Amino acid sequence: MAPLPRITLLIVSLHVLLYLLLSLRVVLRRKSSRIGIGTGGDTALALRVRVHANFAEYVPLALLLLALLELSGTVAWFVWACGLILLLARVLHAIGLGGSAGYSAGRFGGAVLTFAVLLAMAAMGLWRFLLQATL
Repeated sequence: MAPLPRITLLIVSLHVLLYLLLSLRVVLRRKSSRIGIGTGGDTALALRVRVHANFAEYVPLALLLLALLELSGTVAWFVWACGLILLLARVLHAIGLGGSAGYSAGRFGGAVLTFAVLLAMAAMGLWRFLLQATL
């Protein structure tokens, strides 16, 4: 029986809570502006939809990679660091983009941290594969 990826379980659970919060923000804005489909020209709704969509575009792949790294025996500190930095990145990005469609430090920092974590995890995944590869 494979070991339970406990670190990833907690990190995924925290990301799900953030995802639900972002979803709720979209739902509440739709309700208050009476817009069922699309954004109806509502700038605030458009921003909330974009924040939600951006999360959905990047986070699932990152969390899958995090789980695979943990299951492959990657050192716990690396899994913890990547998971928590990813969460921080997504919170920063949501706050930054949620406030303005233009430049913001939160949006920029969140995007940079997201890309950095994805790159670090991909590099670790490749490294772990090469270490375990047999010829």
